[in-house]
Amino acid sequence: MADNPFDLSGKVALITGGNRGIGLGMADAVARAGGDVCIWGSSAENNAAALAKLEGHGGKAAAIQCDVADEAAVERAFADTLSQFGRVDGCFANAGVSGSGNAASFMEMTTEEWRRVTSINLDGAFFTLRAACRHMAERGDGGRLVGTASLAALSGQARGQHYAATKGGMVSMIYALAVEMARYRVTANVILPGWIETAMTERLVNWQKFSDAVIPRIPARRWGQPDDFGGIAVYLMSDASAYHSGDTFLIDGGYNKF
Repeated sequence: MADNPFDLSGKVALITGGNRGIGLGMADAVARAGGDVCIWGSSAENNAAALAKLEGHGGKAAAIQCDVADEAAVERAFADTLSQFGRVDGCFANAGVSGSGNAASFMEMTTEEWRRVTSINLDGAFFTLRAACRHMAERGDGGRLVGTASLAALSGQARGQHYAATKGGMVSMIYALAVEMARYRVTANVILPGWIETAMTERLVNWQKFSDAVIPRIPARRWGQPDDFGGIAVYLMSDASAYHSGDTFLIDGGYNKF
């Protein structure tokens, strides 16, 4: 192990959904720790803003426009990432969307809405992680796989069955990858965020009645912030986590235990 196991110099992280929110919080921390970062995002405008921030840390950074629900687009984006960086040491399958919540009940949820959420949150993670596994296995010198799930994988929410199914699926997929990819010295772990203030939760953050109900249930007494995920991203990218695999990291300010 290096003298400073958290020095990410020479390492390359790929972070999907890395142009804002939790993904950008992780990407920014990896860049500050000396790592090179490639972010994928579907919004060219958000990509450009995030890239400017990441390049400010002095390392190599790139932003690729990619819809992870599109299998061919993922394959192209991964090839583009390799052409620019030469390798991927850590792959963070972080891109995701929330459920619309428009259905009055699960019984009225449309197939279109179900597939909108599952195509990005679960299919997109599969396409991304599969490409990373192929690369890491072929390269033969280890790697890191990280999935972003949610507290929804552990707790129930009315009209949120599609979102919960994708996050529970992410946890199970990562567990299976931890077992299968260990022979290649590749670890796999999953992060479960709690109530985090991002663009995805903006409506809830600004809904006073909801916020007044949630915050007292969080021992930390605040919404989580994207920066709260920087440390775990650096740890999982680093040499310090080489023997840490198949785990879940619950980052929720104590919400699930209160």
